[in-house]
Amino acid sequence: MFTKDFQKDDKKNNTIINGKINFHTHSSFCDGKNTPEELIHSAIEKGFSILGFSSHSIYPFAEKWHIAPNEHYHYVEHIKQLMQKYQNEITILCGFEVDFLPPYSQLQVNQFEDFKPDYLIGAVHYVSNNNGYFAIDDSIENIKKGITQVFKGDGKACICEYFKTQREMISTGRFNIIAHPDLPRKRNNFLHFFDETETWYKEQITETVRTIAKTNLVVEINTGAIARGIMNDVYPSQYFLEKLYEAKVPICINSDCHNAPQLDAAFDKAQSIAKKIGYKELIYPTFKEEFIVKL
Repeated sequence: MFTKDFQKDDKKNNTIINGKINFHTHSSFCDGKNTPEELIHSAIEKGFSILGFSSHSIYPFAEKWHIAPNEHYHYVEHIKQLMQKYQNEITILCGFEVDFLPPYSQLQVNQFEDFKPDYLIGAVHYVSNNNGYFAIDDSIENIKKGITQVFKGDGKACICEYFKTQREMISTGRFNIIAHPDLPRKRNNFLHFFDETETWYKEQITETVRTIAKTNLVVEINTGAIARGIMNDVYPSQYFLEKLYEAKVPICINSDCHNAPQLDAAFDKAQSIAKKIGYKELIYPTFKEEFIVKL
């Protein structure tokens, strides 16, 4: 269980914000191109009201795109210093994008209590079985190799394992936001290892939405693939978002920023999609407060 300070509060304060918000921001502490202060300057110039930092973490482990285990306290302290420095210009928050990778996940999530983050984004970047694991958000070559070696070329088995892992993460309830919940679509335009129109795939989405609806988690619309020119669409897909709306699951919009100019990339497009589906507002949750942006 979380400590009292870290536990979600069902009686959160709700604050309506009349400006841009991004909770999914990567800096030079992990695989981002800019320092936190450079990103803050860009956010101020672009008219942001709130900027949340969310360094990749698989604490107490790390791969090349994660914040180093021994840098976590430094990261938190540095962001807190910037909070104070820019408090009259913009609200700064400190969080993590936590990789959920069984069987290590129980250990790592418990240990985030020590860092007292404002929020946590839960993400599945890895798929695994008895043959090993690989990152589903990697180069085309590495993903193809992973599907071949770990899943014996069975794309359906790979995707089913991805969603199964995600549902396990969601069921813990230990995060505020679910990141890019259909991430494998990002490379499927090139690899074609599954078909989004098939019944089994839609059933995976339906089961995942059903799991989310039992929690108080928020799902992000992620514009990162558009920003990096990988695909001209947000994730989750419109079909996924329609199912989330039917289940009354709240959403937010994040850019998954790795480069300062992309802080608000495709926000207009994401808002248009959300409104078309029927959403009237965006919810940005922390452990103590929720920020609301009206659409």
